Amino acid sequence: MAEGPPPPVSAEPIVLRLPFDGPWMAQNSPARRLPSHGVDLFGETYAIDFVAVDDRGRSASRRDWRTWLATEPPDRFVGFGKPLLAPVDGVVVAVHDGEVDHEARRSQLALVPYALSQRARLKAGIGAIAGNHLVLSLGQHRGFVAMVHLKARSLRVAVGEAVTEGQHVADCGNSGNSTEPHVHLQVMDNADLAVARGLPMAFRDFREWPGGRGASVVHATGMPGERAVVEPVA
Repeated sequence: MAEGPPPPVSAEPIVLRLPFDGPWMAQNSPARRLPSHGVDLFGETYAIDFVAVDDRGRSASRRDWRTWLATEPPDRFVGFGKPLLAPVDGVVVAVHDGEVDHEARRSQLALVPYALSQRARLKAGIGAIAGNHLVLSLGQHRGFVAMVHLKARSLRVAVGEAVTEGQHVADCGNSGNSTEPHVHLQVMDNADLAVARGLPMAFRDFREWPGGRGASVVHATGMPGERAVVEPVA
């Protein structure tokens, strides 16, 4: 439920902590395009996805026939079950749990039927799209932060609970509209994803490897580029 009037879409970016420790790859970054996920629905205009990677930049170290021809169990992936941290101080205003963690899909053969089922997921509602998720209120009419595609039964917080930045609030999963374990993060003007408008955001104190390799750059604030590997710095 929204707290008072929504903040203007032209507001200065809400600055957040990266919602994890260690290296993760940015995908569907608003630094590449807007809307970042191709649509303005569900408050996604400025959203970003993060996929956990190993020290070689891989989201999964194992490949076999299933990688090319079928689906794969989500626990094959680096990010599945990794702790997710509150990106900002806030109050929990919505939680949703109970959605299953799907099989992951890297195979083009497995992605085709998945793409064809998108309309059915849209009709099924927010739970089928966002999967397990939580929403934090930033207070003072500043907006709301959603963390999406969480692991089933991993949520550690409840509605009404105050959380502090860096607190372990859930684990990375593959629920909802997700093809491999990752966390989707967005700032929006309403706690209800069905009607929310996206708001700009930025991250602070992070190291970035543009393109996932080579020399790194430390940012005081900024938005990771597409397929950049990032990690928080103290």
